[in-house]
Amino acid sequence: MLNDKQKINKVMKLGVELTEVKDVDVLLERILLEARRLVNADAGSIYIKEGDKLKFSYTQNDTQQKKLAPGKKLIYSTFSIPINNQSIAGYVANTGETLNLHDVYKLKPGLPFSFNRSYDDLSGYRTQSMLTLPLKTNRGDTIGVLQLINGKDTKGKVIPFWKKDEPLVLHFANMAAVAIERAQMTRTMILRTIRMAELRDPKETGSHVNRVAAYSIVLYETWATKQGIVPAEVDKNRDILRMAAMLHDVGKVAIADAILKKPGRLDDAERVVMKQHTVMGARLFADRYSEFDEAAAVVALNHHERWDGTGYPGFVSVMDGKALAGYVTADGSARPKKGEEIPLFGRVVALADVYDALCSRRSYKEKWEETQVLEELKTLSGKHFDPELVEAFFSCVDSIRNIADRYPDS
Repeated sequence: MLNDKQKINKVMKLGVELTEVKDVDVLLERILLEARRLVNADAGSIYIKEGDKLKFSYTQNDTQQKKLAPGKKLIYSTFSIPINNQSIAGYVANTGETLNLHDVYKLKPGLPFSFNRSYDDLSGYRTQSMLTLPLKTNRGDTIGVLQLINGKDTKGKVIPFWKKDEPLVLHFANMAAVAIERAQMTRTMILRTIRMAELRDPKETGSHVNRVAAYSIVLYETWATKQGIVPAEVDKNRDILRMAAMLHDVGKVAIADAILKKPGRLDDAERVVMKQHTVMGARLFADRYSEFDEAAAVVALNHHERWDGTGYPGFVSVMDGKALAGYVTADGSARPKKGEEIPLFGRVVALADVYDALCSRRSYKEKWEETQVLEELKTLSGKHFDPELVEAFFSCVDSIRNIADRYPDS
């Protein structure tokens, strides 16, 4: 456990670190983890305000996590609750007050809010102490709620949260709210770009790109953990990869409607044109000012390459789409990349994108059953996909299914 001076120093340092996280989902995970560390909380959740409701957006629980196999993640469902005084989180969002409850099973009579013990009954977990704080921006707007559950002493016994910690945690929550608002603006700008692409290509929906992006970071994290990559690098790459994966098909805005919206399969000539969306997408990020620009270009260009070297566009210049010197084949086209010539982020998004496409209805095909999809991925291991990533996929398939439930097609 941290002492008071260490907590203050930690919060000051986190104020800078949180501003460096760009993706809102990665940020929520980091905020909840650091808040729990400040007060030694066993579990916690974050709710984000959406209109007049709070969306249950992220949760962590050390006790439940320890029951899982190494590398597995908690599976949870998102849901929304009204912003009113009836629930604990709703009360905090509605009033802007902080609630420090010693035992939610023993609330005093007459309080307007109550504790919903349905999760405890379902999971066998026992919620006891709870510290719930509003996430307020510099303007004083409440954009969500941070809920910390079951403070623990040095021996692991559940205790109430210390009253003296409230101001510090509230200060952290305010810093977190500013970071969340900034990350939400970044996500909104990306989704606006996606909506522009959706006007051109009905398949390119917000749900689709959110699923592909979320699949990609789970896949990457599972693979990276098995590779022994240090957590700091994994966290950094997850942040960049999620945003880049959302824009994997942004180059389709440059493809003619006659091809993009054709209600059926493309002919050979049309496929040649369609393949240019990879180069067009990468070209949008040719002026690279950040690691995100680099990652977005890599993903856009490489997500249709195949492990066995039969994909596209191959070794090309993103400025003109022509084959790079030394990579010209006999027919004048660019040699496709294969194996580890394909950048990792491209290989990850390739698998995530195909999985989602197979699980979704298209104008030229029906949605596949999950058993068909999983068999197809096994068949394509070492052909279309990196075998290590396919192995990682099956290690985290429960998390993949959970993501699909969180981002359904509207």
